[in-house]
Amino acid sequence: MIVNTLKKELNLADWQVKKVIKLIDDGNTIPFIARYRKDVTGSLNDETLRKFDERLKYLRNLEDKKEKVLKRIEELGKLDDDLKNQILNANTLVELEDLYRPYKSKKQTKATKAKERGLEPLAKIILAQEVKQSIKKIAKDYVNPKKDVNTPEEAINGAKDIIAEIISDNSDFRGKIRKNTYFTGQITSKAKDKETSTEYDVYYNYSEDIKRIPPHRILAINRAEKEGVIKAKIECDSNDAVRYLERHTLKNISKIPEKIEYNRYTTPIIKEAIEDAYKRLISPAIEREIRNYLTQKAEEKSIEVFAQNLNQVLMESPLVGKTILGWDPAFRTGCKLAIIDETGKVLDTSLIYPTAPQNKVSESIKTVRELIDKYDINVIAIGNGTASRESEEIVAQIIKGTGVEYIIVNEAGASVYSASKLADEEFPDFSEGERSAVSIARRLQDPLAELVKIDPKSIGVGQYQHDMNQKQLSESLDGVVEKVVNEVGVDLNTASYSLLNHVSGIGKTTAQNIIEYRDENGRFTNRKELLNVKKLGKKTFEQCAGFVKIDNPDYPLDNTTIHPESYGATKKLLKKLNYTVNDIGSNNLKFDNLDMESISDELDIGIETLKDIVKELKKPGRDPREDMPKPILRKNVLSIEDLEEGMIMQGTVRNIVDFGAFVDIGVHQDGLVHISQLVADKYVKHPLDIVSVGEIVDVKVLDVDLSRRRIQLSMII
Repeated sequence: MIVNTLKKELNLADWQVKKVIKLIDDGNTIPFIARYRKDVTGSLNDETLRKFDERLKYLRNLEDKKEKVLKRIEELGKLDDDLKNQILNANTLVELEDLYRPYKSKKQTKATKAKERGLEPLAKIILAQEVKQSIKKIAKDYVNPKKDVNTPEEAINGAKDIIAEIISDNSDFRGKIRKNTYFTGQITSKAKDKETSTEYDVYYNYSEDIKRIPPHRILAINRAEKEGVIKAKIECDSNDAVRYLERHTLKNISKIPEKIEYNRYTTPIIKEAIEDAYKRLISPAIEREIRNYLTQKAEEKSIEVFAQNLNQVLMESPLVGKTILGWDPAFRTGCKLAIIDETGKVLDTSLIYPTAPQNKVSESIKTVRELIDKYDINVIAIGNGTASRESEEIVAQIIKGTGVEYIIVNEAGASVYSASKLADEEFPDFSEGERSAVSIARRLQDPLAELVKIDPKSIGVGQYQHDMNQKQLSESLDGVVEKVVNEVGVDLNTASYSLLNHVSGIGKTTAQNIIEYRDENGRFTNRKELLNVKKLGKKTFEQCAGFVKIDNPDYPLDNTTIHPESYGATKKLLKKLNYTVNDIGSNNLKFDNLDMESISDELDIGIETLKDIVKELKKPGRDPREDMPKPILRKNVLSIEDLEEGMIMQGTVRNIVDFGAFVDIGVHQDGLVHISQLVADKYVKHPLDIVSVGEIVDVKVLDVDLSRRRIQLSMII
């Protein structure tokens, strides 16, 4: 069941599914499988493997719950072959829940109370629809004041409650009505106070087909409802649902096939029970289920977009070989400065008061210019928080006539980091402001190394991230961080605890043990030394070894992404081509026109692994971020007031949402490129199909709303 489902959902072969399940069950990490087991999996990438792992957990949980449900129903003595097959073939937890509903222990309901009063036999008589006399006469036999059944009418009402619950518990009915509601219904919303304007004005009198509503609107409606601005609900044709229930509950007692005739004694009662079942039990439950389903799908989409944005942010190109001044802007408490060298080491810190209320502009300019001269600063990185605009204007004055450039850096999460235990351990003698300034500078120098220290949710490239399933969001974002860290690789001798913690196979304890070993024994000179680290065994070594590099190692292959398990094959390949490992990194290595298939057979190594070895030998230790756009450095200040319709500008994509992309054009207010303005010649399903976070794009100014500080941009130039 699980193998077949994964095959179908992920479009994989039977052998692939079985191989990946075994690799996961054997304790291999997703990054390790993706990079070093391509020949086993058929080159499945990280994204597919993560989806596989997630679905495998879900399906195993489903199978586990099926076993428990079957056992419980069997204990009740109500399990037959038909029900068993239905349960075994259930594809979702919702389907399983529908099937189990009639057998679950219920809280006190109208039906359970009626059963306690002895009215279940009467309900069964009515449902059988075979009586030929008034139900009121039959109900007289169920009058029992001791059980609080004082009249035949009370007995019939209790029986109707039981019938309503029987109808509500029917899994076929629920499934059909749920499906019909989803495909024909609408989600509507009304304002609680029409006179008060909010950011949710568009939802004050709103309706949209359930099957067509996009994820971001679901999340917006949820938030507006949570804030008490609107009331939302699911609407559909209730008459259609009731008619469906009647067709499948009422029995045709006519002997003539063409003539429909119902039992005149029971039909009115059953119709009332059906109406009650739908309005009181089925409809509210299905509304909750559909709202939950829409929310779940919207959250999944939003998490997917957040994850892709985060991936692109973490993969942004580092600014190497520069001495950077990090500038944490503020008003009353002053602007905190920190200078880092090209390795990220903090050279100096300072505090200046160029902004209100102190306005010590000339003193601040003098201080910063002295720092520029003293440390030969190349770039000033200004955080985009409070007083950023004022700081930018002062920085423009400071660097005038010099070779120094500046850039506005997204400081989202910097304050969270600066107040963290990690920051306290890293900079025990620094103030929180100084730590923020260091973080801002390092974000420009090496985004990945700095951003891994911060909760991914705080990096500021998502949408409605505080309104969604936090566990699911964290797992997804942590997976992105793990993927990127392992894709880029880390230097074993300089990597921080935060970086090591995300390396394949290395957890918090092992990361700390590696750092302690490094502190006690000095730098690592080869990968094998990892086996000397406390609690780092052969399995962990296998999982992590290929993702950690050593600059200037004893053995040249230890500074490549080639896994130690392939060292033997690599040496044979080099020997075959008349090279040695000492030739790695030189321009002498040539790998043109290799017959990969025959070499693969000769070296007894998978062809995909061989391709990766050759690729690495061509450019050993290459950082994949080198291909990413470089940050745009500036010298002059531009404000939103300077913008004019029709201006062509260059900007950096900062965030992507379902309806478009936000682009930083250097005016302290990101402009929106609506999804309709991304390209001119084709339909765009999602902005991520066209642009990525960190990408440098050319845009045209369409409109500037100064009062609302909104900028409309277009990439159709």
